[in-house]
Amino acid sequence: MIESNLKKYSQLETLNVSRETFPVLEEFRSLLIDENKKINLISKSTEKESIKRHIIDSAQIADIIDKNAKSCMDLGSGSGLPGIVLAIIFKKKGSMIKFDLYEKSFRKSKFLKRVVKHFDLNAEVKQKNVYDEKYIEADIVVARAFKPLQIILELVDKNFVHFNKLILFLGKSGKENVKKCQKTWKIDYEVSKSLTDDKSIIIKINNLKKK
Repeated sequence: MIESNLKKYSQLETLNVSRETFPVLEEFRSLLIDENKKINLISKSTEKESIKRHIIDSAQIADIIDKNAKSCMDLGSGSGLPGIVLAIIFKKKGSMIKFDLYEKSFRKSKFLKRVVKHFDLNAEVKQKNVYDEKYIEADIVVARAFKPLQIILELVDKNFVHFNKLILFLGKSGKENVKKCQKTWKIDYEVSKSLTDDKSIIIKINNLKKK
């Protein structure tokens, strides 16, 4: 079963994720599934397809993150998707990038802290509501299944003093939401199709300013 599962990660090779990383990602997935029996981390209906739906989906932004960046912040990290997945990948790449995982839930934060310690990741779990934080700085900011696009843009505009790239996972209405936001925001961005869902997109924002 383990070998057959590892083969499912082969898609990640196109993202310059080494095969040596696959067993670690699979171990994290196993921990995630086990913990999901106790607390709600992912939908039960997605467990069987969790390699594609959660791990590969989270990992697909690895090739658009500069491994020489100093910091990456995951907004609403939840079950560690994408924060833990990215921290595992970049550790294997030999990168010194530090991951800050914001998660206000005590039980989810406890799980994240256990995983960070287990894999000895360059990551810090911050059991805080990111909306209460001020003067935030991060080279890279990522968010997956966190909040609607407009709300994330407002958060970054009000609470951040610096960011280089904002990378967001958007669903089937992603392009439509971007167009709506452009009525209020001046956004310099790039869009790419999701590797795991034809209807979803990844948006990379380099500059953001209210009109």
